[in-house]
Amino acid sequence: MEDYTSFLQKSFSDHYDFSQENTVVKKYELNVTNNGFCRYKRYFNNGKIEYFAFKLAKFKDLDYYGTTTSGQLYLRTKNDDVIVQTYNDKKGDVDSMGTCVVIPLKNIEAEDLNLIRDNLTKITKP
Repeated sequence: MEDYTSFLQKSFSDHYDFSQENTVVKKYELNVTNNGFCRYKRYFNNGKIEYFAFKLAKFKDLDYYGTTTSGQLYLRTKNDDVIVQTYNDKKGDVDSMGTCVVIPLKNIEAEDLNLIRDNLTKITKP
């Protein structure tokens, strides 16, 4: 498990594309933990915070929309397995469940995406 999560953390860190959001997001945290969770938190310039988390064992599949230069990775779960929370939102705080996490990526090849999928799939197998 540790090898898979380390690979995923490095891949997401190396390819994260902050330029897709830097006009509205001041910072982000993206962590893949050794105990099998993916956590993604975005801090917006207006004070709003979005938090997404899911257990890697609930991973179903991924889709990538974009080019090798820039795009968005959709990590999809089997059911409503993604915790979605917002804080300091003018429309009110939200605490719900979703089916995917969207991560902006850059400079990524098809082989890299296949390796990400392979590592996530290995985690889901008993």
